[in-house]
Amino acid sequence: MHMMTMKKQLAGLGLLITTLLYLTAGCERVDHYATDPSLRLRFSTDTLTFDTVFTTVGSATRGFMVYNPHGENLRISSVTLAGAGRSGFRINVDGHKGSSFQDIDLWKRDSLRVLVEVTINPSDKDRPFLIEDSIVFLTNGRRQIVRLQAFGQDVRIIRGGQTYTENTTLTAARPYLIYDSLTVAKGVTLTLEPGATLYFHHQALLIVAGTLKAKGTRDRPITLRGDRLDSIYANVTLPYDRVPGQWGGIRFESTSFDNELEQVSVRNTTFGLDFLPSTPDRRKIRIHNSQITNSSGDLLAAVNCHIEASGSEFSNAVGSTVCLIGGRYRFAHCTLSNHIVLATRSGTSTLVLADTARVDGQPRYFPLTEARFDNCLIDGSITGDTTKTYGGELALVSRDGSPATGSSTFNYHFTACYILTKALKDNPRFVGCLFGFARRPVYVKSGSRKDAYAYDFRLGNKSVGLGAADRTVAAEFPTDRYGVSRLAGATAPTIGAYEHVHQQEEKKPSAR
Repeated sequence: MHMMTMKKQLAGLGLLITTLLYLTAGCERVDHYATDPSLRLRFSTDTLTFDTVFTTVGSATRGFMVYNPHGENLRISSVTLAGAGRSGFRINVDGHKGSSFQDIDLWKRDSLRVLVEVTINPSDKDRPFLIEDSIVFLTNGRRQIVRLQAFGQDVRIIRGGQTYTENTTLTAARPYLIYDSLTVAKGVTLTLEPGATLYFHHQALLIVAGTLKAKGTRDRPITLRGDRLDSIYANVTLPYDRVPGQWGGIRFESTSFDNELEQVSVRNTTFGLDFLPSTPDRRKIRIHNSQITNSSGDLLAAVNCHIEASGSEFSNAVGSTVCLIGGRYRFAHCTLSNHIVLATRSGTSTLVLADTARVDGQPRYFPLTEARFDNCLIDGSITGDTTKTYGGELALVSRDGSPATGSSTFNYHFTACYILTKALKDNPRFVGCLFGFARRPVYVKSGSRKDAYAYDFRLGNKSVGLGAADRTVAAEFPTDRYGVSRLAGATAPTIGAYEHVHQQEEKKPSAR
């Protein structure tokens, strides 16, 4: 027993000595700092650049890493924001806020993180302007800097759910930043000048009970989008501008008529364009050479309306891309394509034609008096049963359950279209159309990670649809959104919103 007790005591003494030696060694490391001025810090970037920041609205937080790549400890004598907050930049060093820090220990081969925010004062300028600052690191008498840059943009801010009760024009001089909702009262017209840009905050929406006139030009298009100008990840090219659900969308009330969208881009919405039950006796909207894209719900949904769309792109939605229930419609030279990759599709077809909608919780019948599609491309990522009639990216849903033959109250026609569905050769309501899963459209950019999640729905050199459009229809809409003639060129006219332009293929390096 005595020997056992001694062994335990010796073991405890050995553990104590080991601990003391470890602590002593640790204290020596803490107390020793290299003084060689040639031992420089390393930074994950030499310039931290912010995307455009709206004045008076703070930026998202960005950051960079500071590394000690050496085998010796360093003491950073000071970290100082050169402008001392006058520029609008604010910093946080290793979890502490301030504009100046002293004696920061950075162990060998260790790192610390610096976070930066910026709020820019208004400058009464229409165009973006640059502000700059720098963070100065002083180590062993050696001065190193990381530059800070941000572009400021003065904006007109609309808050508190504003309603226009008189005819109003929003100019292109400066962008508008809209919180909550913006409403156009019944009988009132809201006009957007060519070049106007409207940024909508999260869940904000545009409600039109009157009339919206948004007629841009090819050189001065009109943009309605979310207000996040930064990227989701600092090290990945994925701007919020390519992510759906950034703001609500545009809701057209039953009393809204004679709306126009021309050379307009509407993107990043929750519900896109939503047309409440109305009447087909009066034109609801004309959409020409525009782009409606990227919705976390349906992209365009209309009940019993009269809509005309030409030369326009309707693309990428979690729900249906275009859903038309009852009413009267014509789509000519439009691209309806759903290849969304940053969200999961619901399985709804790209194009849905139906005659029954749920209104106030009850099913209600609306005759589909006309749904005409000329020179349109209807495509998507569905890979379901290719033998199912009206499957794939086209869904025809009629009250009597027999959409194949159509009727005066379920009246649809497709001329010179490409449709990703089973071939319907015996149906006279499809004239000169291309069908199928065997040969698919090829796009310039498909939204893959390789393309930085960007889409370009112009057709590639070897795509189906080149030269397959009806020339008479093309003559009605002779130029596309980019100003390209539909009537000239070896592959004219092309099915869809965009006339094909030959892309120069990259040359593969020759073998040696």
